[in-house]
Amino acid sequence: MSLIRYNNHLMSPGIFNLLNDVFGEDSNQIHNKPMRKMTPPVNIRETEKSFEIEVAVPGFDKKDIHVEVDKDILTISSKREEEKTVENDTVKRREFSTESFERSFNIPEDADAEHINAKSDNGVLYIMLPKKEEKVKVKKMINVA
Repeated sequence: MSLIRYNNHLMSPGIFNLLNDVFGEDSNQIHNKPMRKMTPPVNIRETEKSFEIEVAVPGFDKKDIHVEVDKDILTISSKREEEKTVENDTVKRREFSTESFERSFNIPEDADAEHINAKSDNGVLYIMLPKKEEKVKVKKMINVA
């Protein structure tokens, strides 16, 4: 069984584009979100012993990345905030930037959710979901008494 993307977004960003068409360009103020939501690209590979997930998260610090398992859903999320200050003789300006993401996946039945490992290296998050060990059925003869 392979991992399947789980999408639980109640409102897609497209609804705000629809609001712009109906109410005009200033309708973005309705939801007042200075946050940019991104969808990081993901590679998923299945091997004999595990499922391996690679998530491109450049610029996100590993302490801000959250990997959570709830029932049969694996959720990867993060939020980063950045503050920039520009000063010169006549202009002083401060800009805040917030960027976040959340990706969720159904965990296959043959994955061992209790032993998931994650590490971050050079802007890539590596998650390894080992497969459950199948108990080897031993053939044995039963003596009839």
